[in-house]
Amino acid sequence: MTKETTGMLSDAMVDAYLERIGARRPERADIHGLRHLQERHVLSVPFENIDYHVEGAELGLDREFLYDKIVTRRRGGGCYELNPSFGHLLEALGYRVEILSGQVFLGGAFGAPLCHLALRVDLDGEEWLVDVGFGKNSRFPLPIGTTEVQKDPHGDYRVVRPEEGGIQVELNGGIQYRLDERPVRIEDFHPTLWWYRTAPDSVFLHNLIVSHQKEDGRVTVNGRELTRTTAAGRETVELPDDAALLAAYEEHFGIVLDTVPKQPDVDPAVRIVMQID
Repeated sequence: MTKETTGMLSDAMVDAYLERIGARRPERADIHGLRHLQERHVLSVPFENIDYHVEGAELGLDREFLYDKIVTRRRGGGCYELNPSFGHLLEALGYRVEILSGQVFLGGAFGAPLCHLALRVDLDGEEWLVDVGFGKNSRFPLPIGTTEVQKDPHGDYRVVRPEEGGIQVELNGGIQYRLDERPVRIEDFHPTLWWYRTAPDSVFLHNLIVSHQKEDGRVTVNGRELTRTTAAGRETVELPDDAALLAAYEEHFGIVLDTVPKQPDVDPAVRIVMQID
């Protein structure tokens, strides 16, 4: 992560961030602290793309903007927002953090480069994959140096290096995404952020989604469908109107809005479905 755009969070900002995710300040920058911080972030901050569907809403990549959105306004975000923001917190706590770019595996093929953003943390020569912004990401950091199945509360993950190169993340036998091992800068994602906001085949424009991993399952609002997934099963209900939608955002995700996001108007025949729950 580059000094030009990230700076360093002040102690007061770190304290506020830790309060936002219900985490304690680690005594040292080690794997125990990293596991605690990632778990608390995943269980406290939802994956969401509401601002893609609110006219005039801003999206940004700089430190101050992300901090204000996630910590001050207590919102969520996608990988371009949650992972860099978490990276700023980790750096302020003494961790060595690099940004990696990736291709998402969707519809049986890999998408374009730089369409996913994840973090690599180096701890005493051992590398860890940190991702709090994919939606289906693991609850805990994944060691990069082993291809063994890694048991996680969210499923069975593997981190492998395919013949084509890169770092490939798999969940329950299916491919999630592939990362380039060369670190990049946050500025490198400005063109793809613009693409996500404007392209007719942008998955974020095809879906209005908020999803939050809980201790015992997941809650997702996709469009006007509210889905709760627990060990007991999966239940989906339709939210009948705008008032019910805003109430669900507040009740399940702590997101308070004064503007109703516009529902995607996409032909079902060409819609790219984002399935997280």
